[in-house]
This record gives sequence, C-alpha cells and structure tokens, in this order.
Amino acid sequence: MRFSTRKSGLNAICFAAELAAALSFCAAHAQVAPSATRSVHTLSVGGEYSNIEAGFPYNSSQRLDGFGVFVDYSLTGNLGIEADARFLRFNSFYGETEDNYLAGPRYRFLRFGRLQPMARCLFGVGKMHYPFAIGSDSYFAIAPAAGASYRIGRRLSLRAEYEYQFWPGSPDITNEPAHEITPNGIHVGIAYQLFR
Repeated sequence: MRFSTRKSGLNAICFAAELAAALSFCAAHAQVAPSATRSVHTLSVGGEYSNIEAGFPYNSSQRLDGFGVFVDYSLTGNLGIEADARFLRFNSFYGETEDNYLAGPRYRFLRFGRLQPMARCLFGVGKMHYPFAIGSDSYFAIAPAAGASYRIGRRLSLRAEYEYQFWPGSPDITNEPAHEITPNGIHVGIAYQLFR
C-alpha cells in the first residue's frame, strides 16, 4: 500500500514536471516568433545627382545639373513620406539656377528580387534665379515622379527616377509669356538605411 502511494506521488511529480516543461517550451516558442518579424518603419537618407530641363526660357532645351539630399521614412511596408532638397547650380544659362524644397507621399510597389519600383508626388517650393539678372522668385511646386531602387547591400540602395514638376502661376514676369515653368528630368542617387 505504501509502495502504491509512493508510485502515485511520483507519477504526480513526473506529470507536473512534464507539464512545466511543455508550458515553458510553448512560452519559448511563442517568444521566438515575434523576434523573427521586423518593423515596417524604416528611415533612409541619401544624396543624388540631378539633370533637368530648366523650363525657362520657354521652349528652350536648357538643362541644369546639381546635387541634392533626401530623407525617406516608411510608415507601412509600402507607404512612406519623402523630403527632398535640391540645388541645381551647374551648366547655368547666364546665371540661371533652381532650388527645390519638397515633401510628400511615396509608394513602393512589389519587389522584383533586389529591384523595387516606386512612385511619389511631392509638394513644396521651387525657387528660380532667372538669367540675365532678371531677378528671383519662389513658386508652389507639384512634383510627381516614378522610378526604382536597387538594393546593393544590407543597408545600401541605388535609386533612379524621372520627375516632372508643375509650378502654377510662374513665371509671372512682365513682358514674358505666361507659360508655366515645368522643370523635368532625372535624379540618380544612393540611399543608406539608418534603421529598420
């Protein structure tokens, strides 16, 4: 009789030990799953080279070159916000320059291997310093663009895009035609992902 009581007590201890081991395994397994997922929030910064058709003088093929910086913050896997600042100062036509300060939504499409297409529409300020010392002015700018990024490393990506800007109400200069300035061209750059 004593032997069977001992046996049932030993069975209870073994059962409790097995239950504790099973529960700790489930807890450990549950803990591993979330760490395998990654945050959808990412922040990238970068620099770019730009070559654009200036849009002024009207019907000219004058192109400006320059450099810029950008910041790209992902809100979800595909949707994000981008901010750009560009300074187009080279290949100037008698002192003509353009600067852009833009921000707005960006959308990334399905990834094809390392290549990821994207589209965006930024809004902000376009500043023009006119040739022949005519003067300078700033305009509201709308800048839709399409392009792609190509991942070359864990945190590094190359990117290229075509952008077409609209500057409503420009140039608004006396004795100049009322054709709006529409700078357009390519931007090629490199982005570094700060965190993900």
